[in-house]
Amino acid sequence: KMGNAESNAYQNHLSRFLPEEQSDIDGVFDTLSGSSGSAGAKTAKATKKTVTLAALQARQFIIHDAHTREPLPVQMTVRLYNGMKSIDLPGKSSGLSEQVAKEQFVIFMSNLLKGNADEKFTIIMRMISKTEGPVKGKQIQEFTEDLITSVVHVLNYRKELKGWNLENTQDSANGVKVLAAQLLSELKLADGTKPVGPQLLETSFDPSVLEDWVYRVPQISVFLSVVIRQGLHVLHSLPDQTNDILNLVPRCKGMKGRGLVSLFDIPSIIYINSHLPAELQHKWQLLFSSRLHGESFSQLCGHVVNKGPCIVILRDTDGYLFGGFASHSWEVKPQFQGDNRCFLFSVFPSLAVYTYTGYNDHFMYLNHGQQTMPNGLGMGGQHRYFGLWIDSDYGKGHSKAKPRCTTYNSPQLSAKEDFTLDAMEVWAVGDIPESMVGKKSILDVDPEAQALLEMAGKTRQSEGLREPIEEDEDDD
Repeated sequence: KMGNAESNAYQNHLSRFLPEEQSDIDGVFDTLSGSSGSAGAKTAKATKKTVTLAALQARQFIIHDAHTREPLPVQMTVRLYNGMKSIDLPGKSSGLSEQVAKEQFVIFMSNLLKGNADEKFTIIMRMISKTEGPVKGKQIQEFTEDLITSVVHVLNYRKELKGWNLENTQDSANGVKVLAAQLLSELKLADGTKPVGPQLLETSFDPSVLEDWVYRVPQISVFLSVVIRQGLHVLHSLPDQTNDILNLVPRCKGMKGRGLVSLFDIPSIIYINSHLPAELQHKWQLLFSSRLHGESFSQLCGHVVNKGPCIVILRDTDGYLFGGFASHSWEVKPQFQGDNRCFLFSVFPSLAVYTYTGYNDHFMYLNHGQQTMPNGLGMGGQHRYFGLWIDSDYGKGHSKAKPRCTTYNSPQLSAKEDFTLDAMEVWAVGDIPESMVGKKSILDVDPEAQALLEMAGKTRQSEGLREPIEEDEDDD
């Protein structure tokens, strides 16, 4: 008979789930343990149904017979199984059984999907290492990379990438490594030091240090939630009560049918999106791509001016990827614009976001066709010493931030201080302001440019280039 303590703990965990969530969890457990239907449910009580690792792995193929690929990579299924097995039940010798009881299954779901940092942490420790005590940095790195790989894999498998896919983005393998390195850079030893590089991999971390890390790096919990909901297909169709994973990946607009590959990969999209203001995280729309619209500064201005908040990303000829978030619509004028929500970021060789320092208000700058002021697009720092600068003589730029950019505390983002631009994209984030849809182009704003064209006997090319704002066609 179940002991009272066990029964109480189990009931407490069960009560965290809404009735429809409870029945969903019951259904998944019944499928995994080979007992489905009401008759099976009755015998389940009699025979104490359990789940084995083999059943968990086989489950991956039951859901979609048509697919031979499994929803989760094998190593993550093993980690989830180790997490389930690690849950101690009163009156049972823990860790010896090779099977997972229903109570363990429910408590595992409850702790990871509804639990506090402490409850999540105990299971995460067992998913990192099967043995008690300190764990090596290398083990934490392997767990983190497995976790991010699984998120990309399962979202792709379930067709939940919202218009992004593995064909229209950069290779995710690289992105997994840089995102894992970014999350691991938050690991602090008890004395506050942060081991880096090879030293990090060899360092032993005490459970208390890891607990602090899980608490401070919310992505770990969010990613686990995605892996469980979508990978094990538990609660996947019910609304996520926390909304944590609602805008994990923004909807992608403007890539469909264009044969483009974005400069972003899925892990970097997830990371950069998480740093945007919450109300802008639901959608990204491609406004400008140098490969689509040509390498021209006036084309760039024509496509990005008055389109609301934007993300600019560029690659230099050394392969470094970096950019910035502009919190306001870009406007052509000789003054700084924007506010303290703007930030600069790096995507490769490292992934990082650099935010406002309070030192000055040189957030964003866009100027074109002026004699007295610099012409180009810039963010942070000051004239001729921008944290990020693209010259109106398209193709040239600089990132002068020695030792750090005054506005954003960012280091030099490009490989060389003065760089040559290889490719560039601008994405509107959130909804393009209605007042801006169909707004005038740079040629309407700049009569001088228009007059020069007419004098040269040229027609206004941009008339035909104005692209309809594709609002509601779905890129999925």
